[in-house]
Amino acid sequence: MLETPDLKFFATLASETSLAAAARALNVSPPAVSQRLAQLEQRLGLRLIERGRGRLVLTAEGEMLARRTGAILDNLAELNEDLAIRRQEVSGPLRIIASFGFGRIHVAPVIAQLKQDFPAILPDLILSDDPYSAAGTDNWDLIIHVGQLSDTSLVQKKLAPNRRFLCASPTYLEKQGHPDNPQDLQRHACGVIRENQADVTMWNLTNQENNRQSIRVTPAFASNDGEVVKSWAMAGLGIAERSEWNVAAELADGRLERVLESHHLPDADIIALLSPRTLRTARVRHALDALITHLSKRPWV
Repeated sequence: MLETPDLKFFATLASETSLAAAARALNVSPPAVSQRLAQLEQRLGLRLIERGRGRLVLTAEGEMLARRTGAILDNLAELNEDLAIRRQEVSGPLRIIASFGFGRIHVAPVIAQLKQDFPAILPDLILSDDPYSAAGTDNWDLIIHVGQLSDTSLVQKKLAPNRRFLCASPTYLEKQGHPDNPQDLQRHACGVIRENQADVTMWNLTNQENNRQSIRVTPAFASNDGEVVKSWAMAGLGIAERSEWNVAAELADGRLERVLESHHLPDADIIALLSPRTLRTARVRHALDALITHLSKRPWV
């Protein structure tokens, strides 16, 4: 007879590449995993794992058990979520995915306070250079996205407005001069942040008459970390495109200056995406309320 702990054990085992990897995931020794697997197989009278060296391979019976186990555990998790919703219980896992810089600076402190307020919440903050790429998976509750979104059927909530600026250090602009129009950018050193699959070398600017120009820049410096590109811009390497939340302090104290202020880039509002699986849970609602309260004040201004 199978029990829930058996299903959770085998689901972990089936998701790993080896018994050793499963042992690490379960925080036990490899011999303990082998012993528990042998006991499970003996109880069922079926071989579930092919014995041998190399990658872990499931038998046909193991494949069937893994498939059915996944569905059962998903249903059990959904049942627990529904019961928690009825109790309005602020507890359980809270998985949030956010970009590296924004997640570290503005999301992490909010979630830390939420944990203090509701100790039964189990927060898990994943920092990524492309948070939106996780939207097609099931293993998340909130995605904090900075920037425009393509069409999506997911429930979303705007947390705060956010503009994008072109900026450079006073030292660079003293040496190279201010660009007078978007075409001038092509003779300047420009830096880009390779955060996702977007075409980061195409800068779209709109003037005060609402005329839009698209300028292709050739990067003089690049990184997948926005803080690196910002620091290089402050060091005088050239012009960079950055979010207001990220450069407001540097613009205020003069370490950076805006470039082409008569033109504006597309806004990059800060948006929360809600998983349809958990959007009605109390923990997600409280997390969303806490983020709205913090970010609606635009703490970077």
